[in-house]
Amino acid sequence: MSRTLLTGGAAALLIATATTPAGATGHAPQITAPPDKIVIELATVNGSGCREGTTEVAVSPDNTAFTVTYSDYLAQVGPGAPPTAFRKNCQLNLRVHVPSGFTYAIVQADYRGFAFLQAGAWGQERANYYFQGMPQTTQRTHQFNGPLNDNWQASDRTEYADLVWAPCGEKRNFNINTELRVNAGTSNPQTATSFMAMDSTDTSVSTLYHLAWQVCPTPSRPAAS
Repeated sequence: MSRTLLTGGAAALLIATATTPAGATGHAPQITAPPDKIVIELATVNGSGCREGTTEVAVSPDNTAFTVTYSDYLAQVGPGAPPTAFRKNCQLNLRVHVPSGFTYAIVQADYRGFAFLQAGAWGQERANYYFQGMPQTTQRTHQFNGPLNDNWQASDRTEYADLVWAPCGEKRNFNINTELRVNAGTSNPQTATSFMAMDSTDTSVSTLYHLAWQVCPTPSRPAAS
């Protein structure tokens, strides 16, 4: 069931290395952010890492970023862990309502969490993004090797010239796919636990998406006969 998460802030968008879609050319002027409010609706949530009610979205007041916070997103191996617990994933489907005349992209995504990895074990964080009806972006993977008992952070950044922009004048849902994976490696999962989490009760530990904005090109008028 669809439910509105936020009014007033920014929208999701896209890390990728691809060409700019028609209607959002590189000649459109870049801006800091549109002045009007944005509406984000969470259309669907699917995945073992984001059960219903465990994911929140918040938008910065200046429309330049938004955060996703998870409260039950943890992959693990070890004594007592279910066989499927080594991998957790989350698929968020967002409806983003942007003021007329503007388009947007994600220039950087910062992921944070905590990892406890035994010597010989490793964990991975993966993510990709795409608009409904458009190809998925290349999946980006960050690996962390044990021994590790600390906070972890990973960032994906895209050069401005390589950003994929929301098609101007069209309404398309935006999808964010993330995954955590833990492998025991040379450690002994019968006696030792390893885990990697992207959840927190502290709202300062969130996934942060940095937005870039452009003014959509003005449609050309047909020449007078």
